[in-house]
Order: sequence, then C-alpha cells, then structure tokens
Amino acid sequence: MSFFVSDILGMKGIISLIGFVVFLLSFKYSQNLFNAIEKYTAGNREYILEKLDLLFIEIDEKKITYLLLFLSIGLSFITIMLFAILGRWTLGVFLGAIVAFIGFKIPRPFINFLVDRRIKKYSGQMVDALTLLANGLRAGLSVPQSLGIVVDELPDPVSQEFNMILQQNRIGVTLEECFENLVKRVPTEDNDMFVASVNILRETGGNLSETFDTIVHIIRERIRLQQKIDSFTAQGKFQGYLMALMPLLIGSIFASSNPDSMMLLFTTLPGNLALFGIVALDLFGLWVILKIVDIKV
Repeated sequence: MSFFVSDILGMKGIISLIGFVVFLLSFKYSQNLFNAIEKYTAGNREYILEKLDLLFIEIDEKKITYLLLFLSIGLSFITIMLFAILGRWTLGVFLGAIVAFIGFKIPRPFINFLVDRRIKKYSGQMVDALTLLANGLRAGLSVPQSLGIVVDELPDPVSQEFNMILQQNRIGVTLEECFENLVKRVPTEDNDMFVASVNILRETGGNLSETFDTIVHIIRERIRLQQKIDSFTAQGKFQGYLMALMPLLIGSIFASSNPDSMMLLFTTLPGNLALFGIVALDLFGLWVILKIVDIKV
C-alpha cells in the first residue's frame, strides 16, 4: 500500500513539475505564443464565420476562437494528462498530438458538411419553389410577389434564401443582382439555370412560367437519375464500410484470444506507430472507396 501511495505522489510530482515548466515557457514566450495562435486560428475562424453566414447563424468570433483552441490545444492537453496519470506518457503524447491535429482540422469538414446538407435540402425544395413561382406568375403576380408566396408557404432553407432576395431588393439592390447573390450563396446547377432564365427573360422578354416548368422537369429527371445511381452504388459504400471495420473486428478477435500480444500496440512505441499506421491506412482506403462510388450527376 505504501508503495502504491508513493507511486501516486511521485506521479503527481512529475505532472506538477511538467505543468510548472510549461507555465514558465508559456509566460516567457507569451507574445510569440499569442501571435502563433492568432495566425493559425484566424484562417479557420474567418472561414467558419463565412460559412455560418451562409447558414444564417450568428456567433461571436471570440467564441469561435475559444472553441478552436479547446478542440486542438485543450483536448490534447487533457488527453496527455489522463494518460500521464495512468503512467502511459509515450501513448499520451502520441495520442495528444493526434487529438491536436484532428481538433485543428475537424472544424472545416464539419462546417462544410452542414453547408452541403443545407444545399441538398434547398435543392430538394426547388421543385416546389419553382412550381409556386410559375403558378404565381400565371396568376398575374410580379416576380417579387411570387417570391413572397414561396417565403410564406415553404420552410427553410428555401424560404430564407428567397426572403434574403426580397430584403436586398427592398434596400435598393436590383433584382438581377439579388439573384446573382443567391447563386453565390447556394452554388448549384439548378440555381444557375433558375437565375440565368430569370435574368435573361426579364431583359429580353418571355414566358417565365413556362421556363420554370421546364426547369422543374429537368430537376425531377436529375433527382430520378441520382436516386438510381445511389441505389447502384449502395453496395460499394457498404463494402467500403465493411472493409474499414475489418481491422477492428480482427483486432477484437486477437485481443480476446491473446490479449498480452495486443497490449503491445498500446504500451510500446513501435506498437503505437504500428497502430497509427493501421488506422491511417484504413481511413485512407475508406476515403478512396467512397470517392470511387461518389458519382456526380
């Protein structure tokens, strides 16, 4: 019991000493540290704020900075300290570096996922939106009045985007420029066709309602083709996920039959490097398979 207590006290002393050294170094090079943090977080922060504007989400930029620091430096420090308490310094530093890298890189893919999901939802609402626009124009309404019907009848995100067009038009922006801004916010082929037809026919004259019906037909055919492609590539995606899980399943079998040999992956430096290589190659293989089966229409 006394040996166990002394080991714990010795471990706490080492952790305290390391924390004190880190504090001294941070205090001495605080200006350089803050400059580096600002340099490496500002790009991500501005990118995230720009994407959040597209999602109609308002967050203080300071909160974004704190979140980026916590996801990278904060979680890395917590990981290292947890493994240090368990006496696994090598594994703790190794996993802490991985956590810092992932925490620094993960915000962009995550925010891109949210934007892509919103764009897909918007594309799914385009058929209903253009149908309402065509019906409004046939009833004798103007383009802004027809847009107002879409805003009132349909949910977000299409109502948000069309409402933004109306708000910009009310403060003096031309309708053509408002539609061009829509394409910049939601860069899809359907939007390109929609905006180009509106701007061209407003200048040259023509039947917008018939043009919208044609675009609706094209969108429906594209959705039907995409659904066919998704059904054909579903097997490839399933195989990709299954192959990515195979190392985990095989490792579980080995761990149950011979746990001592599997523990070497977690307790030794060569094992940690091998484990990192396995995970990296596994994720890379999954990424390649998903890229192969990702067919754009």
